[in-house]
Amino acid sequence: MPLKAGRVPVGTGGWLPWLAVGLLTAAAWGMAPFSLLGGLSLSLLLLTALKLREAKQRHEHRLVCLLQLVTAGMLGAQRGELGSTLLQGLAVLVALAGLLQLELVGITNLGTLLSRSGQLVLAALPMAMVLFLLFPRMGPFTNLGGLGQFGAAATTGLSATLEPGTIATLTQDRSPAARVAFPGGGPPPASQRLWRVLVHGQFDGQSWRSLNAGSAGAFGDRDPEAIRGGIDADPNLGGPQPPGATQVWLSEPNNFAEVPWSGEGLPLDRHLKRDGQGQLRYVGSVGMRKLYSLAAEPAAPAWRRQAPTAQDLQMTAGTNPRLESLAAGWRRQAAGGGPNTASGANRASGAKAVALAETWFRQQGFRYSLNNPLLPQTAPLDALLFERRQGFCGHYASALSALMRAAGVPARVVSGYRGGTWVVPLGGSAFLDLRQSDAHAWSEVWIEGEGWRSLDPTLWVLGGPTPGDPTSASVPATAAAADPAGPLDWIARQWWGLDLAWGQWWLGFDQRSQELLLQRLLGPYRDWAGALLLGAVAMTLTMGLAAYGWLRRRGEGDRLQQELNQLLRSCARSGLVPQPGETVSQFGRRLRQARPLLGPELEDFVGLLQQLRYGRPEGSRRQVMARLGRCGQSLRRQLRRSPS
Repeated sequence: MPLKAGRVPVGTGGWLPWLAVGLLTAAAWGMAPFSLLGGLSLSLLLLTALKLREAKQRHEHRLVCLLQLVTAGMLGAQRGELGSTLLQGLAVLVALAGLLQLELVGITNLGTLLSRSGQLVLAALPMAMVLFLLFPRMGPFTNLGGLGQFGAAATTGLSATLEPGTIATLTQDRSPAARVAFPGGGPPPASQRLWRVLVHGQFDGQSWRSLNAGSAGAFGDRDPEAIRGGIDADPNLGGPQPPGATQVWLSEPNNFAEVPWSGEGLPLDRHLKRDGQGQLRYVGSVGMRKLYSLAAEPAAPAWRRQAPTAQDLQMTAGTNPRLESLAAGWRRQAAGGGPNTASGANRASGAKAVALAETWFRQQGFRYSLNNPLLPQTAPLDALLFERRQGFCGHYASALSALMRAAGVPARVVSGYRGGTWVVPLGGSAFLDLRQSDAHAWSEVWIEGEGWRSLDPTLWVLGGPTPGDPTSASVPATAAAADPAGPLDWIARQWWGLDLAWGQWWLGFDQRSQELLLQRLLGPYRDWAGALLLGAVAMTLTMGLAAYGWLRRRGEGDRLQQELNQLLRSCARSGLVPQPGETVSQFGRRLRQARPLLGPELEDFVGLLQQLRYGRPEGSRRQVMARLGRCGQSLRRQLRRSPS
């Protein structure tokens, strides 16, 4: 029966668009809804689904398919991980199949539609590669920030505000945080796996806050435009190139401009900047996956010797009186030793105060626990240190930093990750796997003549060695929680290894990589890049159209044989097979004798097959192919119903 004008063809076209919407939804899963591009992409996806629900006319369904392709492109610009990329590719394939269903009237076979869709994708790949390699790369987009989390229960992870007294229960979040590979070498020793992210320097007696956390491009009093123009030691692209990367990081999306790093290394990316507090900041979107590289640094990082400010001694008197009294005693003891010179005395007093604090923490019988009673709003650190004596890393880092400030030693809290699991996948590069459950907090104190020294009071509480001791063992933030090593976890890590390799290729091709490629291709003729791009696009477009025409003709020819082979397999299951030298017409006559009910449709099938193979089809070739497919489906269905 002919189709009604303007209506959607009956068959697979009814559910193919919904399948594309489902694939796009899966590809967008986990995207930050409050980021600029993320919000636009999710809104477009929702509008596409609503439009599909109400669409009735052909032009409305055509619009839905085009919107799906646009949505896939927007997701591709933000979600570059391997899993999401594969889902985006499948969504494009299905959306094109739905579009072809609307345009190629009479073709309802899913395999044929997907085959045609795949041919279009293959024909477009050369041009896509040219545009990827040669089209000018844009810098990272700036997104709006996200929402934080509040409440008496929290999950392991990072927050711009560290207020452990308001958290009663800390549950382990095993979601991925970051991965880091070490080209040409292995990971650092377990005692040195301390990965800093945020520095919390503002203290009000209850909570520690990180200034500017979560705001991409905020660099204190530095000129943002100067920062965007280049970073410390970022080379001139026309001059000597930097040393090779010693760390390659892949950081999962979060709400911070700051990204994990070891605190040492030379950033090799334009959009990265080290600040005076030892934070590595990303200029661009804060809600997207980030790939960045660090090279070995010949000298100690400058931030470690960045002199403290008045804020690093800020302490509201009277908020925790027992803590302040204990620290005052340490201050008096520390002031009595050391050389007579002022700098020597300051250095000795700071180191002495640290030694007194470590001894005291180890002797008090503190316990590590993820489940703790809420601390009172009045003198919360006093209650922690002298009454409850129980907490997790955030509690102890907050208390130690407050004690040091009260003792006259500049101090702050640092949050990041500790440890990680070294994974050697079957495919891709080996990497260190960091989860949100590896989140950790520690203290940094200023020692005159030495700089900022990292102290981990959680190790003291757990009875571990002092950081810096080569025999120090790695203690996770969750008190040496067992790391699962089941089959599913092993499979996930193999996938992550492939994902890291994909990220290095896909996300790693940035403006600098493109400039280096053009420099190798054109040398002194760099100004001809535009002409090269136009010529390459024209050539690949011509090649793509020619390739699609060839694939289409080849696919049609193959389809005739496929239809015949499918029917022969159905006949064989009923015990009917062609004899040696038997033609299609002869086998058809013998089949009609064995199965009289197949006669009319079998005669049509053989006639259509011969028209397409040897003669001139009666009507358009597309319509005759569609009739052949429907006739073959009907014959196979009847053979299955009556196998003998």
